[in-house]
Amino acid sequence: MSTGCTADGAAVGVVDLAQPLHPGIPTSPNHPGFRHALLRRHGDAVRADGTSGANDLLVMGAHTGTHLDALAHISHDGLLHGGVSALEAQVGGRYLEHGVHTVAPIVCVGHLLDVPAALGVRRLDPGHAVTAEELALALGDRRPAPGEALLVRTGWAQLWDDAGAFLDHEGGVPGPDEDAVAWLASHQPLVVGSDTTAFEHIPPGEGHARLPGHRILLVDKGIPIIEMLNLEELAALAPEAFTLVAAPLRLLGATGSPLRPLALVH
Repeated sequence: MSTGCTADGAAVGVVDLAQPLHPGIPTSPNHPGFRHALLRRHGDAVRADGTSGANDLLVMGAHTGTHLDALAHISHDGLLHGGVSALEAQVGGRYLEHGVHTVAPIVCVGHLLDVPAALGVRRLDPGHAVTAEELALALGDRRPAPGEALLVRTGWAQLWDDAGAFLDHEGGVPGPDEDAVAWLASHQPLVVGSDTTAFEHIPPGEGHARLPGHRILLVDKGIPIIEMLNLEELAALAPEAFTLVAAPLRLLGATGSPLRPLALVH
C-alpha cells in the first residue's frame, strides 16, 4: 500500500486493485490474451546527442486482465439494456449506445464483501456458489447507499500466477449465484466487481455456457461489472469502507476497457 493525502492534508492509504499484465496472465476463453513486444529498443537508433528511445506494441482485448464490462457487452433476446436493439446498435462496428465511452469515471464509496473471511476460510473452493445469505454475512451491519460500489472477494486472486488453476474449466470458479447477483443489484450499486474471471458462479465443467448474473446486471439493471480485481491487500486491511477510484479508457463504442482501480483507505 502506498500513501497519499486529500486536499485538506488528511493521510490516506492507496491500495492498487489491478492485476499485473504480462503474456502469461489468465485469460477468459471468450477474449484475446495479452501480448507485449518492444518495437524499438535502446541502441536500435542513437541520436547525435547520444540519447536513445524505446517503445512498445501492446495487443489485448478490452476484457483482458483487470477490466470493466460496459452495458454493450451482453444482450438478451437481441436487446441491450433499456430495450436497445443489439443488432442496430452495432451497425458501423462500434456501440455508440452503451459503449464503454458512456461510463463516467468512478469515484464513490466502496464496500468489500469478503466471503472467505465471513466463512472462516482462506479461499473459496472451486465452483463454490456464493449465496445471498453468504453475501449478507460478509456485509454485516453495513448498509450501502444507492450509487456505491460492492466488491466481492472469493480469494481467487491468490491463483493469478497459475492460469490453469485461476480459470479451472473442470472444477469451476466461485462467485455469486443468480439469486446472490439479484441481491447485489437490489442495493442499486453504481458498479460491482470481483476477483474472478467472470464475476459470477461458474459451475464445474460448464465454462461460460450460462451467465445469468451478467444478464441481470448489464441488461436488466444497467450496472457495469469489474472483473479480475486483486482484492487481497484490501482484504488484509479490512476497512469498514473505502473510496473507489477507477476510470475506463475512452474507447469509443467498445464493450469494455482495461482498468486500474484504486481503493483509498482513510
